[in-house]
Amino acid sequence: MKNVRLQRKTRHQRIRNKVIGTEKRPRLSVHKSNKFIYAQIISDIESKTLTSASDHQIKGQGKSKVERAFEVGKLIAKNAMTKKISSVVFDRGGNKFHGRIKALAEGAREGGLVF
Repeated sequence: MKNVRLQRKTRHQRIRNKVIGTEKRPRLSVHKSNKFIYAQIISDIESKTLTSASDHQIKGQGKSKVERAFEVGKLIAKNAMTKKISSVVFDRGGNKFHGRIKALAEGAREGGLVF
């Protein structure tokens, strides 16, 4: 049986073979650690990060990790709107779509991103 890290890496490789960010629809990449969550909007054609957000930028010590992830989603959507990006491709980074990853996606959708 594979360990959890190897399973996540295998899922991530399978996802990245299918998910490619273009000029019209850049890739919204999510990275999650035990304490923090990070989001970047990346143009794969130019190999360039267009904007990013993390929960280091969120004010609020009393919030849970899921609440902070939701706020990061809204923040990345706000940053994307200032760069005139309204549609993205979601790359969950090999993580399962629940918990903090799902909260970030919902926050980004509430902020106005379409994916």
